[in-house]
Amino acid sequence: MIRLSLFFMVGLTIAISIGLRWREEKVAATSPKQRQPRRGWVAAQKHKIHRWFTAAALAAVATLLFLGGINWLRVWQGS
Repeated sequence: MIRLSLFFMVGLTIAISIGLRWREEKVAATSPKQRQPRRGWVAAQKHKIHRWFTAAALAAVATLLFLGGINWLRVWQGS
């Protein structure tokens, strides 16, 4: 069960991170073009780390809800 939750969390983290990056690019493409200063390298890396932490937190919550729900279903069935 622990391996399943780890694989589930890693897969969800990757999928959510890809989805967040896609959403950021889509919002940037559809928003009106305003001249904004370019981010430096450090700021860009912080932004990437923030995206991965957000994805990991969402994946952890989803894993807890999903696998915890399955566990409680097993408990309620008496097995």
